Amino acid sequence: MATDYDEVRSDVAESRMDSLRAVQSANAPDAGSVLRELDEADTTDGVELPGADLSGEELRIEIVPQREDEFTCFSCFLVRHRSQIAREKDGHAYCRDCEG
Repeated sequence: MATDYDEVRSDVAESRMDSLRAVQSANAPDAGSVLRELDEADTTDGVELPGADLSGEELRIEIVPQREDEFTCFSCFLVRHRSQIAREKDGHAYCRDCEG
């Protein structure tokens, strides 16, 4: 008599059915009640909405000029330390990341 090794063992099949019955009999909330709870809990306090009027806000940024030991990469336009120069061509410096 041939044995089918791909067939699920009876004890595993029973365990799966028991688990399925337990999940089905559990008092799980329906999807509609979960959505209602989420909608009620959703508040916009402290959330910036697109198109919000920010004309009364003031943004302060301190701009630090480029130092003598720094350069601006002509490819990625990031300010890097001079030790990061990979090559210079036509008066433009390129960083190691861009020359990779």
